[in-house]
Amino acid sequence: MRADVHEVADGTYLVHGSHTNWVILREGDAVTLVDTGYPGDRERVLASLARVGSSPEAVAAVLITHAHNDHLGSAEYLRATYGTPVYLHEAEVPHARREFLHQVSVGTVLANGWRPGVLRWAVHAIRSGGTAHTPVTAPQPFPDGGALDLPGRPVPVHTPGHTDGHCAFHVPGTGVLISGDALVSGHPTSRIEGPQLLPDMFHHQLPRAVASLDVLAELDGGLLLPGHGPAHRGPVRDAAHRAREHAL
Repeated sequence: MRADVHEVADGTYLVHGSHTNWVILREGDAVTLVDTGYPGDRERVLASLARVGSSPEAVAAVLITHAHNDHLGSAEYLRATYGTPVYLHEAEVPHARREFLHQVSVGTVLANGWRPGVLRWAVHAIRSGGTAHTPVTAPQPFPDGGALDLPGRPVPVHTPGHTDGHCAFHVPGTGVLISGDALVSGHPTSRIEGPQLLPDMFHHQLPRAVASLDVLAELDGGLLLPGHGPAHRGPVRDAAHRAREHAL
């Protein structure tokens, strides 16, 4: 299965899966994989590693922005098969173990089915494993403080609201912000183009999601790599402010 891979900065690759993105940070033969798409994206994940000259064995760690199925999809597969550590914010670790689930319910999706794109997106999500049971058996919290000792040296940035433990990853050396679902640039259920929050139904706590945009606005960077939508070039501060304007 062909992977839609784009080198957007030196050693930094944005991969478009089936409605969800993941990011590969490469240093030599080793890589950091940020998110893993839907369960149904597994072959695309493996193909994307091959496309950048890497392999599952060379993944130093999987970083998860948040434990929704469209980002967590192959994390347990990589952990169980290759011994790859899976890291999340400490508040997201029990979510990854599926001690609870902060994910839009089927009922809420159906109630919003009249909105453009929602039903088509829902069918795709179900077919891709969006309602599958995908716990990570042994997720780990990030080591304390600052940049992670991994390829790319990403810095976790806690951005709660979409889920309690949602994290973005700032890569100061390249001016990249991997924003997960705290700030996106498009979605099949949205009619807005460019930087935005996901539609309200997807957030566990919408006011906190809006407040987290202010956290992102404080970061230096000129390249936004979101969990949904294309890469966005321009000051991260401006992107966060634009999303806040749409949300208010």
